[in-house]
Amino acid sequence: MIAYFIRRLAGTIPVILMISLLVFLLLHAAPGDPAEMLAGDQASEADILEARARWGLDQPVLVQYWRFLVNALSFDFGRSFRYDEPVMGLIAERFPASLELAVTATLLAIAIGVPLGVWAGSKPNSWVDHVGSIGGFFGISMPNFWLGIMLVLLLAGSLNILPSSGRHTFGVPDDPVTGFLLIDSIIGLNWESFKDAMIYLIMPAFVLGINMTGILMRVTRSSMLETLSEDFIMTARAKGLDERAVIWRHGFRNALILVITVVGLEFGALLSGSIIVETIFSWPGIGNLLLQGLTSRDYPLITGVVIVYTSLFVVVNLIVDLCYAAADPRIRLAK
Repeated sequence: MIAYFIRRLAGTIPVILMISLLVFLLLHAAPGDPAEMLAGDQASEADILEARARWGLDQPVLVQYWRFLVNALSFDFGRSFRYDEPVMGLIAERFPASLELAVTATLLAIAIGVPLGVWAGSKPNSWVDHVGSIGGFFGISMPNFWLGIMLVLLLAGSLNILPSSGRHTFGVPDDPVTGFLLIDSIIGLNWESFKDAMIYLIMPAFVLGINMTGILMRVTRSSMLETLSEDFIMTARAKGLDERAVIWRHGFRNALILVITVVGLEFGALLSGSIIVETIFSWPGIGNLLLQGLTSRDYPLITGVVIVYTSLFVVVNLIVDLCYAAADPRIRLAK
């Protein structure tokens, strides 16, 4: 097991290096000069040159990358051009909001998509299967930016049921400990703050997880159809086992590997693909932070966020591998 972890971690180092180098080169190859944006419209040529020298933009690209790489080994991604603050501090401040949103969306997708997929897969060509398939196609095909705008107009604008933006109501007492509002509310037994955080979280989490819900439903249904046609399922039924036990204990347990894979991949995609949803709902996460960095050509901020996203993908894939062994004891990570 330990040897497996070491091999996986060692294999991710070249990936992170290549992605960071690619992002760095693409940012510098894009047209535009961040020094001109930093100096302002009324800046003189001397002011622009001074800004380049102050931020190290007058150095060759490879020299800038090497300096960034050396500092990144100590988790120092430099200072943001836009905010003039350490990039790692900005990411640490925004990261809990993005993770809380992604986790909630994932749990919502699992709670809806997996049971619906199991139900549809266990009753093929029934009304349950047809309704589940339609719901799955709806979730897969629905653009989250359009759905987010429509829900804001309907639930926040017309019906005034849910808030349209933000993460919590101004003035609601909260005691930040971890940065995760729900966890902090539970720790402090502040149920008013918990309810307030949930109200703000419902709509963006639903919009972010709608595609994952459809994908999980379709994948679970297909995996269950394949598993329930195996000989060991026929044997379990011939022994007189309860149909619920056949479906969940024998069928779903063996169909779980594919579901775990999709959950892991989609969770990583939710973390990195939440930029649009965070922008629509003004959610203060790292997706929104990345968009602000892109609009201002903030090289350190963009590169730092991309490296964090890459590292999160690595961690998620490692957790998925561990879940494989838990779901199927025949899988040996050391092999």
